[in-house]
Amino acid sequence: MKTHLAKRVEITIETVMQSRLTDALTRAGVTGYTVLPVLGGSGRSGEWSRQGQVSRGQGMVQVICIIKPERVDDLLEAAFAVVERHIGVVSVVDCEVLRAERF
Repeated sequence: MKTHLAKRVEITIETVMQSRLTDALTRAGVTGYTVLPVLGGSGRSGEWSRQGQVSRGQGMVQVICIIKPERVDDLLEAAFAVVERHIGVVSVVDCEVLRAERF
């Protein structure tokens, strides 16, 4: 089966910033993404967990986008404009997709 090269961008950010991030991605021409809750983790500030949190504002989400390689710079500029002043991690990896027309 033929596959097509793409980029997978994963952006982990505070839940309260989710709509600002997805709005910025949409303005940058991103037509699709997936938002997942982040249950916990560990970083420079130590371990953390959603367990016991009562407000949506204290958690993290991960926004995942798969995009054509030639469009990744616009996505990254939009994401960085939101993430640069907040807690967040952006990663980019090469991937392959089966239906390139979807991305």
